[in-house]
Amino acid sequence: MAWNWQISGWPNFRYDTAALAPFEQRFLLSSGEILGAVHHVSTSERNQLRVDLLSDEAMKTSAIEGEMLDRQSVQSSLRRQLGLSSDSYPTKPREQGVAEMMVDVYSTYAEPLTHETLFRWHSMLLSHDRRLESVGAYRQHEDAMQIVSGRMDRPVVHFEAPPSSQIAGEMDRYVDWFSRTVPDAKEPLPALTRAGLSHLYFESIHPFEDGNGRLGRALAEKSLAQNMGQPSLIALAYSIERERKAYYDQLERHQQTLDVTSWLEWFAETVLTAQQVTLNRVGFFIAKARFYDRHRDQLNERQAKAIERMFQEGPDGFKGGLSAENYISITATSRATATRDLQDMVEMGALTRTGELRYTRYRLNLEEMTA
Repeated sequence: MAWNWQISGWPNFRYDTAALAPFEQRFLLSSGEILGAVHHVSTSERNQLRVDLLSDEAMKTSAIEGEMLDRQSVQSSLRRQLGLSSDSYPTKPREQGVAEMMVDVYSTYAEPLTHETLFRWHSMLLSHDRRLESVGAYRQHEDAMQIVSGRMDRPVVHFEAPPSSQIAGEMDRYVDWFSRTVPDAKEPLPALTRAGLSHLYFESIHPFEDGNGRLGRALAEKSLAQNMGQPSLIALAYSIERERKAYYDQLERHQQTLDVTSWLEWFAETVLTAQQVTLNRVGFFIAKARFYDRHRDQLNERQAKAIERMFQEGPDGFKGGLSAENYISITATSRATATRDLQDMVEMGALTRTGELRYTRYRLNLEEMTA
């Protein structure tokens, strides 16, 4: 079996531009919708939106690699990195590292990609990992760089990257390609095509000892932001993580060919889904602001605490809805008081109610806020 980098013509990927054109058009339209929606979010809410979206991306890009992070530590680190007021929650090395990288990707999106950019991101992401021989530098080990699964005695090789001796030359070509395909450069490419190629191309070189997946997704984010002319804040890793198996299947299949139309179509659909997630999140923040404008002065201390906790769950809210038991746990109040408080919020229009008796559930009433 030949890997893509062993095929004659590498790294000149082939794809059908006509098949991708409708995706590119939808991307531009959705980008405009997101920009328009963000303008309706207040400055303070916009800052929180940035923190929430970046923390989701940090959590999910790590989860794709099987690494679970402490969300509160990630968010605390992000607020510090963004110069926002932060709590005293302790930051942990892994969480601080990925937060630093996410903010750097966000804030330096317009700068040209260089080897030093990648070394900086790698150092931020993995400086805590003492197992690695090379941090902040391309891999140098002589062993084959393989993606494997299965038993130790019967491994399944999903991909083998170029040997370390070829990495410097491969990455020189990659960085040059990234620069040549940016808007207004020599060979500009449409947004989704460039981002999809940048990710597959980088993953196929696999230049680092570890962290290639996270850096590859960061490069896709940088590419999209450069084509948009501003930080994308697109929930890319969030959407990829939800289709994790398909993501790895697509990568594996297209690391054995230079014909990548179906990879670019899959990637484009994922980005469009990610844009919708972001648009929903922006809509949620707008609805939240309108909710508090209408109900803030109507809520007692217990109700305000429960409402804040419900908003912390994000657009999807509590799984299955808020129960009376949830309310009692959040507010440390009696069942009788919880029943009165919840009924009061239904009557004022802050919550909607479904079900009966022990199946009764409550949800934030945001429908009229987004109308």
